[in-house]
Amino acid sequence: MSNSAQAHAHWYAAESHAGDAVRSVRLGRITAPTRRLALRWLRRQARRFADALDPDPYAPWAPACALRPASGDRYDAPAELRSWADNMREHDYALLRLADGLPYEFIVRDAPAWYGLVVRPLPR
Repeated sequence: MSNSAQAHAHWYAAESHAGDAVRSVRLGRITAPTRRLALRWLRRQARRFADALDPDPYAPWAPACALRPASGDRYDAPAELRSWADNMREHDYALLRLADGLPYEFIVRDAPAWYGLVVRPLPR
């Protein structure tokens, strides 16, 4: 890599968090050489959280009738996480923010908790 390319190179930190009204917990973190790789990791995290919160009732590991639909919940964090993971327009917006040196954050709420996905450029 040339000196001019190194001078313009950025690294990006991507983190996933969850919490409630009392505390926050970091669930994962990576450092990536490109903003696209950092965002790709966040998309995988969003799908992983969604699948953990709302598993497929026909998953082979689930005993028959063990999982049932929840009703009456105003929040649907798994659906919002899946929607975000597939939203290319939102990812383009995140890439533009990162290219401008700004962080990007997506937060979704569930009744008792929240889940956050953050990516930011690291200082040079």
